Amino acid sequence: MNYSVKKIGQILNATTQIDSKIVTGASFDSRKVKSGDLFVALVAENDGHDYVQQALTKGATAVLVDDRHQIDSKIPAIIVSDTLLALQQLGEYRRHQINPKVVAITGSNGKTTTKDMASAIMGSQYKTFKTPENFNNEIGVPLTLLTMPDDTEVLVVELGMDRPGQLTTLSELVSPDIAIITMIGEAHIEFFKTRENIAKAKLEITKGLKSQGTLLVPYDEPLLTNAQVKQNVQTFGQDIKDINSSSSKTIFTYQNTRFAIPLLGRYNIMNALAAISAGILLHIELKNAAEALQHFDLTKNRTEQLTTSHGVNLISDVYNSNPTAVAAVLATLKIIPATHKYVVLGDMLELGEQAASLHACLAETVINANVDGVYLVGPLMNKYLYPILQRRFDSAHLHQYETDQLAELIKDLQTLGENGDVILLKASHGIHLENVVNALVK
Repeated sequence: MNYSVKKIGQILNATTQIDSKIVTGASFDSRKVKSGDLFVALVAENDGHDYVQQALTKGATAVLVDDRHQIDSKIPAIIVSDTLLALQQLGEYRRHQINPKVVAITGSNGKTTTKDMASAIMGSQYKTFKTPENFNNEIGVPLTLLTMPDDTEVLVVELGMDRPGQLTTLSELVSPDIAIITMIGEAHIEFFKTRENIAKAKLEITKGLKSQGTLLVPYDEPLLTNAQVKQNVQTFGQDIKDINSSSSKTIFTYQNTRFAIPLLGRYNIMNALAAISAGILLHIELKNAAEALQHFDLTKNRTEQLTTSHGVNLISDVYNSNPTAVAAVLATLKIIPATHKYVVLGDMLELGEQAASLHACLAETVINANVDGVYLVGPLMNKYLYPILQRRFDSAHLHQYETDQLAELIKDLQTLGENGDVILLKASHGIHLENVVNALVK
């Protein structure tokens, strides 16, 4: 981005002051402002207008503020009625100015991993930019658009959702050429009540999908394959052959091409096939896709494979969780060759009135995983799953912790297992098992 304050004012049809300054980036967090940034003063739990001076001190070139706040006339500024809406409008302008091919990804699970895979595949033949970290909401998506380099040919953007209408806004903002729905799980079922309602909300990604665009959905999800949308719909996930897993990678054959991904689990094969399918639509050669997927940058805490100081393998998947995701990762754990296997399960959040039954229903999945020890964290796991597992595990192999007892959990896990054993950690991000992971790999 390389816009003058005056130019931004013209784009937004806004009042400006000190028009000659040039903006080269954007930030809404005054602590992370870099020289040349436009500081966007958002009004949320904290009012960004209270941090204008701090942002300027950090190097902000100008500020985007609303007309309900008084701003010193000596400060380079763009003045609008709604700073969030203006941020989105500015991002949308840049999306169309750069005009890359856009691959937009949503889903109850796997969207970040699929984003990382798709970015690697597209990057094998195009100048590609992807959503940083998990910048996937109404703030993060326009910031992704504004930080996209001028020469971007393909943008891979992640779109999150926790309420009806949200994906409509984000999809219309990025106007994708290809849209991917990775899967429908129980994430946010507290608000949506049923998987059918979740699917309906996920399908909002087609609201901004170009009329000649393509929607990619898993072949085995009738809530998506039977959906009525205007655009072309293709499925992914079928016709996989020769699946083989080791402790560090999964190998499979698709369209006579051998793929090896540095991740475990059939669900990650599905994520890979979603990304590969998008690549095919953009004329990526399969050999290039296969090479790209051998080693790619994976966003932190998405099914990471790590090792403790005494050689125990950690599978860290602690960013989000729901019953479908837990079942998938436990199925993966079951087939990993290891002498001893242990699982740490934290509460699955945002399940609402179904929280009790959905935690209790994990019992059979945990038992079938054939693990040597179970460590439960949080009031929901302890109240609903622990009593059922007590019938199959004795006290030496079944443990429980409250969310404020992570230090005790870390202490117990630090001496658990031997070289080559496996510990799986899975929980919603609100349980903060990433702190446990970080302590174990120090």
